[in-house]
Amino acid sequence: MDLSETAGQPHVLSLADYLQKILTARVYDVAIESPLDVATQLSRRLDNTVLLKREDAQAVFSFKLRGAYNKMVQLSDEQLDRGVICASAGNHAQGVALAAARLGCNATIVMPNTTPAVKIDAVRALGATIILQGDSYSDAFQRATELQAAGGLTFVHPFDDPDVIAGQGTIAMEILRQHQDHIDAVFVAVGGGGLISGIAAFIKAVRPDIEVIGVQADDSDAMRRSVAAGHRVALADVGLFCDGTAVKMVGEETFRLTRELVDAFVVVDTDEVCAAIKDVFQDTRSILEPSGALSVAGMKQYIATHHLTGRTFVAIACGANMNFDRLRFVAERSEEREALFAVTIPEALGSFRRFSEVIGPRAVTEFNYRISDAETAHIFVGIATADRADSTAIATEFAANGFDTIDLTHDELAKEHVRHMVGGRSQLASDERLFRFLFPERPGALMRFLSNMHPGWNISLFHYRNQGADYARVLVGIQVPDADSEAFAEFLETLAYPYEEETANPVYQRFLR
Repeated sequence: MDLSETAGQPHVLSLADYLQKILTARVYDVAIESPLDVATQLSRRLDNTVLLKREDAQAVFSFKLRGAYNKMVQLSDEQLDRGVICASAGNHAQGVALAAARLGCNATIVMPNTTPAVKIDAVRALGATIILQGDSYSDAFQRATELQAAGGLTFVHPFDDPDVIAGQGTIAMEILRQHQDHIDAVFVAVGGGGLISGIAAFIKAVRPDIEVIGVQADDSDAMRRSVAAGHRVALADVGLFCDGTAVKMVGEETFRLTRELVDAFVVVDTDEVCAAIKDVFQDTRSILEPSGALSVAGMKQYIATHHLTGRTFVAIACGANMNFDRLRFVAERSEEREALFAVTIPEALGSFRRFSEVIGPRAVTEFNYRISDAETAHIFVGIATADRADSTAIATEFAANGFDTIDLTHDELAKEHVRHMVGGRSQLASDERLFRFLFPERPGALMRFLSNMHPGWNISLFHYRNQGADYARVLVGIQVPDADSEAFAEFLETLAYPYEEETANPVYQRFLR
């Protein structure tokens, strides 16, 4: 159904109705007109103009306070006296809690158990009552509806409410006022659909030439599936990395609006989201939460897929409520231009060096090895690449030089677990001494190390991971006969890399010796 033809149906809001609701929305008692910033580095790298709508700059570090306040400020005094309730994965909860504090009413927030602590703490600090229920928004929603009915509270829906949708739509109103030149597309993260519904309603009413493109995580794509099916689809389960958009079923009104107004969808994986978080940090020094970076990840994929240059795109940076504990994982997975391999080489003197020569000038991001077999050695290695597809060419090159190779670039087991577990005790590691070295983080450092080693000394353990610092921390096990102790000491001094011997360390003795 064309929204422009529904004005005569009072139960269905037309596009003109939404335009009026957005233009008259009450959001600026709590929200700011967030900046629309040029992402200079990302624009240069993608050869397109990238504008970031900085909703992470709001008081609760996300856009959600717009819709929540616009809904609640229109409640009657009686409704406010009874109090409000909502279900939320965190950001909507903060918006409702802040609005309740401003309007002087009690707020009960039902949140999934998986909600990051930073969001729970923020909601509690605003004075709301918190109830944790289930593992997803849908679980929290069911409990909230039960409590709402029992207590006569007013339910403030996080997305499936015209007033909430209109509040979020003020973002689009600001974008078109802040950038009155040409815009090719606006990329929007999609969970339940409130944000994209509001943005699409305003843009298609005012500037229908601008495309609105939804972005979803590949394990939480209920809206994309629903639009494709022509009806709302309920997911059996949702991923939890992008917790802010982890919705099993989208709203009725948001589905209606999205189906009619949104031009396309892009689905991204965890690595693409982590890379987008890194991209935004490099341009802004701000750290988005995973759902907050979905739009950037989708925009990058869309540009690459369609080979676009010279265009102007807007990405909604919609949230920055990131748990600090997640940063290690994000940093580990943010290097989108990294290929991972399991490579088998002969367990013989010189093999390590010959394999390093095949790697050549490429930047090594990770190198894990532990002697375990008398005939062959298995190495876990990461290589920086210009494109994710380059891994196939590198694997072919390794194989052409006689090294059996498995491409692990897209293997979740390898990326999440195995890379941290390479090692263990070895019966073959006789005369082994263990050292921690500081290598300068530059090409050739490893080759210098190997070139200066005596051909009779065997590397029995090697662990290195690029951490983005000026110096690399490298753990090396070397088999050195007692008779060579003096020559080995001379080698260490000649090498001129800072080092610490760890052979007597009880951790080494217990787990690796």
